[in-house]
Amino acid sequence: MLSGAAKVAQSGIRSLAKLNPVQFSREVRQEVAKVTWPSRRETLITTGLVLALSSLAAIFFLVTDQLIQLAMRWVFGL
Repeated sequence: MLSGAAKVAQSGIRSLAKLNPVQFSREVRQEVAKVTWPSRRETLITTGLVLALSSLAAIFFLVTDQLIQLAMRWVFGL
């Protein structure tokens, strides 16, 4: 026995299977028109933040790795 969500999903799949390519592409265009795309400024700011935080994380892990390596050499006398 199917749950309510499974029935909805199954009926959605069946209705998609019945669409012809022209109708499908028309609906895709309608959905894409609803998308709110970020502005160039928002994209640049977000990209800058991702790069900065990734660099910060890389530096943190580099320093942490070096400290662990130093501690291991001191403990094991290598």
